[in-house]
Amino acid sequence: MLRKTLLYLSNQQKVFTFVRRNRLARRMASRFVAGETIDEAIPAVRALNARGITASLDLLGESVHHEDEARATARSYLEVLDRINAEKLDANVSLKLTAMGLDVSEELCVANVQMVLERARDYDSFVRLDMESSEYTERTLQMFEHRLYPSYPKNVGIVLQSYLRRTVADVELANRLGCRVRICKGAYQEPASVAFPDKRDVDQTYVRCMQSLMSDGNYPGLATHDERIITEAKRFATERKIPADRFEFQMLYGVRRDLQERLVRDGYRMRVYVPFGTQWYPYLMRRLAERPANVAFMTGNVVKEMLRGR
Repeated sequence: MLRKTLLYLSNQQKVFTFVRRNRLARRMASRFVAGETIDEAIPAVRALNARGITASLDLLGESVHHEDEARATARSYLEVLDRINAEKLDANVSLKLTAMGLDVSEELCVANVQMVLERARDYDSFVRLDMESSEYTERTLQMFEHRLYPSYPKNVGIVLQSYLRRTVADVELANRLGCRVRICKGAYQEPASVAFPDKRDVDQTYVRCMQSLMSDGNYPGLATHDERIITEAKRFATERKIPADRFEFQMLYGVRRDLQERLVRDGYRMRVYVPFGTQWYPYLMRRLAERPANVAFMTGNVVKEMLRGR
């Protein structure tokens, strides 16, 4: 019930307007969002790099419905790639196709993404196409396979979600293409007709896809905070003699920092997804919905910080 409520709230613009003006809410969000501007996000990435952790910067926002907004987002990503290069950061970027104009027109979206990919190729960098709700899955994969990946095979990759029933087949296709995949569980409210309602099925599918990507994929990103799944990935790599530089673990900014550092100490590669931007409220609500225990966790940490600041 709490998960459904949080996902519902993530789409309420009036609530977002109120929350963004609330100092306590902004402090809570700062645990998971590295500020509202690129100038605020850069120090967060630099701090991660200093701890041996790479990053993927994501300008928050989706569901753009006007051409000028989509073009502005594309220009912002060019700036992000320029800053990564100028600051010599070990980072790439993640973006959503709806933020690049997919709901306006496919041609606009393709043109915007190609512009970003051109800049990424200039810098020998990489762009991850984030996966959104299931209504966009087929469109995203079709655009990726036929209009983006053929021209930028080293500079663009996709995200697949283990809670979708189709994902095992999508992983098989990705392995045949030889493209880079981030496998995650998924964070949108979906009907049972397209997504597994039972967490056990989501986890089992994740492990199956993870093993396929580790064995036959191209440098997969294993996006999870689940220690049981991480232990299984390590066991599988040892059993199949898969070197630690053939894959990387990925986690969210502000989540399980202890585990991030432990994996780095153990010799594994770690990338942290670093979101920033003014549209942090929907992102925050989905993170809380993924793991409602985060509500108590965030509240407790904010209270501690407030007490220390007295």
